Amino acid sequence: MGRPKVNPENRLRANTACTKCRASKKRCSGSFPCTNCVRKGHARSCIPFKSNPESPSSHRDPTPRSRSRLDTIPTWDDSNGPLETPVSPPNRAGSPSDRLLQRQQRPVAGSRSPEATHRTHPRMLRNLQGDRVYVGKAASLSFLQLLRETVYQHIGPSQFSHNWSEDMLENEARHDPLSFSEESCSVDDKRRFISNFYAVTSGFLYLGCNTEALLADTTEPKTDREKTHAAIGDLMIAIGAQSCLNEATTVQIERFFITRGQRRTFANFLEDPSMDLVRAFLLMSFYMFGACRRNAAFMYLGVAARSAVALGLHEDSSGLGHQEKQERSRLWMSLCVLDLLASSILGRPAATSALLPGCGDRSRQTDTAGEAGLFASYRLSLILNEIIGRLYGDQGASIEKAEILLAKLNRWSQHLPDSLRTPAENENPDDAQKRVIGNMHVACLYHFAVILLTRPFLISTLSVRLARLHQTLSTNGTGDFPDEDPVHSRLAAACIDSAVYMLQTCLEIHQSDLLLRNMCILKAFVFAAALVLGFSMFAHRDVDTEIDSAFTGALTILRMLAQQSAQAAHYLEILTLLEAAVTQQRERLASQARQRRSKYVSRIFSLSDSPNVPRAQSENENRPESATPLSTQGGPLFPWIPQGDGPTTFTPPVLDGAFLEWEGMELPLWDSFPFTEPGSCAL
Repeated sequence: MGRPKVNPENRLRANTACTKCRASKKRCSGSFPCTNCVRKGHARSCIPFKSNPESPSSHRDPTPRSRSRLDTIPTWDDSNGPLETPVSPPNRAGSPSDRLLQRQQRPVAGSRSPEATHRTHPRMLRNLQGDRVYVGKAASLSFLQLLRETVYQHIGPSQFSHNWSEDMLENEARHDPLSFSEESCSVDDKRRFISNFYAVTSGFLYLGCNTEALLADTTEPKTDREKTHAAIGDLMIAIGAQSCLNEATTVQIERFFITRGQRRTFANFLEDPSMDLVRAFLLMSFYMFGACRRNAAFMYLGVAARSAVALGLHEDSSGLGHQEKQERSRLWMSLCVLDLLASSILGRPAATSALLPGCGDRSRQTDTAGEAGLFASYRLSLILNEIIGRLYGDQGASIEKAEILLAKLNRWSQHLPDSLRTPAENENPDDAQKRVIGNMHVACLYHFAVILLTRPFLISTLSVRLARLHQTLSTNGTGDFPDEDPVHSRLAAACIDSAVYMLQTCLEIHQSDLLLRNMCILKAFVFAAALVLGFSMFAHRDVDTEIDSAFTGALTILRMLAQQSAQAAHYLEILTLLEAAVTQQRERLASQARQRRSKYVSRIFSLSDSPNVPRAQSENENRPESATPLSTQGGPLFPWIPQGDGPTTFTPPVLDGAFLEWEGMELPLWDSFPFTEPGSCAL
């Protein structure tokens, strides 16, 4: 009887096969070196197949003309001259990268390292209505999918590798009527919520609104312009209430003001652009990110961007007064920061990306210390836009481009004012919290930019390291091991360092009880950093306490945010399953290491052995069992495994370092695995 037909979207296919697997018509794992070549001892000669490998353009170094064109793309610091000598930031003594590099040698002069081929790919997910939505290869969700495939390749099916579906996690909008009136929310409550709003948006948004005037104006707006202006106050209160403890009264206030703010914003059907309309759509977008409705937030940013262009905010207009120019400039920078952040998190093109070069120097003038975070974030967002365009716009990540961009990030950090590096002193609690959170946002944005820049090289380095680890265990330490590229290893170390520093900073602020209950951008930062550390933990046999501690800190922060954020709760679930997969990998490696050390003794008795479970035959007869055997992981993801006390009717094969001869297995056993069974979590 033939196996059931499997839909193409549910198959695990390699995007690019190596030359040897393609020539022998074998299924390739898609990693380089692939598992077939590692098992056969051909790791050094395992290269991706290209349709025309002898093409001179594929191996030729960049010409001086192309190199100069790369350096002359306008950025915020172009007035200081192009960066002709790329400089990689040095690794600090005692940082996590010291253990990752392990005496790596610097390449000889004149040698060039190959590009890191992008192994993350765009995806098409389903929204609440079942329509397909785009998620780019720079998104954390695309990196998560690659990590799931890697875990599946090395330890077989697990809840982490198969606990996914094609749905993009989003909350439904609530339109049921409210029995709530504005009189139930006092002026002091509104002032407290607006204070929370300024804290949660510190470092990202600067609207320049007069808060006291908004609170004092209690008359019902009549014209469309008055309604749009009044909507700004409603939306600020809604965002502030969203970041508070999830109590019944607070939820009612949040829903009332977001509903009224939206109704007032759409009163004129978007026929007349204005500064207040741009502010309103910026606020609605920020609220939707916190409400786990990322597609709605992305669309609101598009409306804000086109309204800003219609008003000419992207141009440094002459003939205007100083105050008006400053107001327009701050609003445009806030729009760019949030737009570029949202686009990089989702891997989508930014609405303001093509308009950035013309306004690179408008953030050089600072008036107050409170605006320093916005100016720093704006400069950093310009570099982030370059990272997405230059590194992720090609088939591979170039070493030359990466080092130029790292040098720009290094120059940005050198020009960072002291007010963004030091904690607040002699300030009232509200102002101190606002400043600390703003500094944290700027620091996290910097570390996030470094992670996006160096993550392709982390994937390349750790893939080789996993292949070496597998080959070492399967050949008893002998064989032709694949070599790590030293430049890739240094960039991978920078990626891990940046993730550790980000999580250490966030955990320190969380332990100081300064974080709010719903921080929509922070949870995306924490998730991206934790995925990097989880990948590093999975690829290493030895335990690094600093990396493990930072990963645990990410779980701690998300556990607090998950109390009233469905997105944070889902991130927490994914990382918890990843932690279990790392534990299983470490136990498997430790078991195999013990087996290699002592071939003269075996375990006789264990309570985990069941007489109802048939023992594996042949070479698996004397192999130690994993501490978490697959036959005990019943549930919706393992439908053939009973969850009760009944007898086991089927035992999945125990996977170890030899991968159960993947060449002969050809993956048909798992092709019909229920990827989208009820109970699978969305992305």
